[in-house]
Amino acid sequence: MTFQNKLTIFGVVVVATFISIFIFNRSNTNIHIENTITTNTATNTPSRYNPEDFIKPSEEKLRATLTPLQYVVTQKEGTESPYRNEYDNNKEEGLYVDIVSGEPLYSSKDKYDSGTGWPSFVKPISANVVIEKKTSGLFGDRIEIRSRIADSHLGHLFDDGPQDRGGKRYCMNSAAMRFIPKADMEKLGYGSYIKFVE
Repeated sequence: MTFQNKLTIFGVVVVATFISIFIFNRSNTNIHIENTITTNTATNTPSRYNPEDFIKPSEEKLRATLTPLQYVVTQKEGTESPYRNEYDNNKEEGLYVDIVSGEPLYSSKDKYDSGTGWPSFVKPISANVVIEKKTSGLFGDRIEIRSRIADSHLGHLFDDGPQDRGGKRYCMNSAAMRFIPKADMEKLGYGSYIKFVE
């Protein structure tokens, strides 16, 4: 395949991505992710961290509760627009959890400004809360990051992060996460994670 053909394919993919994002944004103009209480989807009660509390809801419930953008990102391996997303510029202390299951993923303490337009972290709160999956495609070989319990597509892992902090960049989609402010962590059942954000 010639360079010109690769460039043409890349252009088509970029245009198609922006068109699909535009269509989803028009079909649901309110894509703001509310910071609501995280609940055990099986019992509909407030979660206290217990891995059994975090489950992946049924397909029907996912379609009913996620916005179109959240659904495409987490269930169809989509990517939101850079710079125009909920958490890229968020500087508040707190915890980032899986939008699908509520499982804790990242601490604000490990977030940094990568300049890419997506929220970036040097590491997850624990190595076992995310799954690394090697993928190959138009952009070459990459490492996809998925949540452990709900198997949500979160983003990708790159080796261009801050060298003094391990050199990793967990480039995440805001649409795949919910932010729990530090001030709300205790009442929303994440009190045991406050130590990770201080």
